[in-house]
Amino acid sequence: MQNNWYIIYTKPKCEKKVAATLKKRKIENFLPLQYRQINTFRGPKTQQEPLFKSYVFAKFAENEIFNLKNMDGAINFVYWKGVPAKITNHDIQLLKDFIATHDDIGLEKSTVNIFDEATVIDGARYRVAGNIVTIKNTVSKVKLPSLGFTLVAKAGTTAAIQSENAFGEKDLLLQ
Repeated sequence: MQNNWYIIYTKPKCEKKVAATLKKRKIENFLPLQYRQINTFRGPKTQQEPLFKSYVFAKFAENEIFNLKNMDGAINFVYWKGVPAKITNHDIQLLKDFIATHDDIGLEKSTVNIFDEATVIDGARYRVAGNIVTIKNTVSKVKLPSLGFTLVAKAGTTAAIQSENAFGEKDLLLQ
């Protein structure tokens, strides 16, 4: 049976616990983490937190769903049209690449269209359903169609180079 990526919906602040449990069971999983700077009364502090609150991505066969639903810290799966939502390998890879190249990532809800496709071009440009999503005013956006979210990140000015495309528009490329 083929393994697919699914989203496990967890109890609040139990994402790392569920990811560790999946790792112990030798199930491939992905918990997108990012560093955030928070202000405390002792001064600024950097901490790691999940990009998607209460979501852990796991890759397994469909017949394992019942066993994983009863896992400690997990509530249920994210469903789409009455069945557990399958996430494409492509979207998971795009998410991993975006997290690796950007800091301070935010999320925007977007419409879900299972026929949209996203691919990486040059690491800093992305093609979504034939349209290039470029970095404008130091903000980069990438749409993840199977998740229903758009990733938004501010580009660092030290790692950015401006280039002019064939239409005379300026694109910002990350190194």
